[in-house]
Amino acid sequence: MKLSVILISYDMAREIPRTLMGLSRTYQHGAQALEYEVILVDNGSPVLLDSASWSGVDVPVRFIPLENAPPSPAQAINLALKEATGDILCLMIDGAHILTPGVFRMALACYEAFENPVVATRYFWMGPEEQNESIVNGYDKQVEDALLKKIDWPEDGYRLYEIGTPLRTGDDKIGWMNRMFESNCLFMRRSLFEEQGGADERFDLPGGGYINLDIFNRAIDAPGVTATQLIGEGCFHQLHGGTTTNVSARERDARLEKYRQQFAEIRGHGDVITKKKFYYFGHMPTNASKIHRRNK
Repeated sequence: MKLSVILISYDMAREIPRTLMGLSRTYQHGAQALEYEVILVDNGSPVLLDSASWSGVDVPVRFIPLENAPPSPAQAINLALKEATGDILCLMIDGAHILTPGVFRMALACYEAFENPVVATRYFWMGPEEQNESIVNGYDKQVEDALLKKIDWPEDGYRLYEIGTPLRTGDDKIGWMNRMFESNCLFMRRSLFEEQGGADERFDLPGGGYINLDIFNRAIDAPGVTATQLIGEGCFHQLHGGTTTNVSARERDARLEKYRQQFAEIRGHGDVITKKKFYYFGHMPTNASKIHRRNK
């Protein structure tokens, strides 16, 4: 079983070396003996990523610059899909995420437990609040850098829970079994993604609009798929100027409305949340990972 990680970057020179450290053989549990590759596509950044910035990280990267790239990552995703050689894909469409160190091990274990799982990793923000709120209150890249230094990352990747907060999407209560509607670290068989035609390039808005939700829901709802959510492992969003994540709540809501409209035009309905039953797979690595304790 070989794993291909598809990682898409746009203007993430600061964030990508950390993302790659989180994918490295020295950080991911069991990765020393794992056969895997990371296909990193630079989606037309104003300044091209410099591979020297991750030269000291033990991670098998294939770097692909995409020239004259459209504002959506769809084309970059499909380019990486064509290049992938693994049986299992890990899709990280927003390349600014740092993983906890058991993601590979736990996600791949699901392929031993189930015949055809799609495995979702829960989304967390770096910082004390959802970043749409925290940036208004002074959260910036310098503060984020200081938080990572405070927990001595990457020495113990599970300490990310001490400096992050889970995506709530408006809920007062949050727990590991809350239903997910997208994931920025999503595992599926390559054959499934190919059968579905990869990323739908009609999602052409900057950042891709609802392309991540679309990929998630089409994969989860596919016949024969076991929908699986990891417990105790997460992906943490670094501040980087995202189209909806690092703008004010007002700007975010206006953009999300455009995304909803485009999704409905493409799919013929506006239902972006799957109703499929999920299985839960994982552990509680630290007290800080018990996110139900943070409920309002």
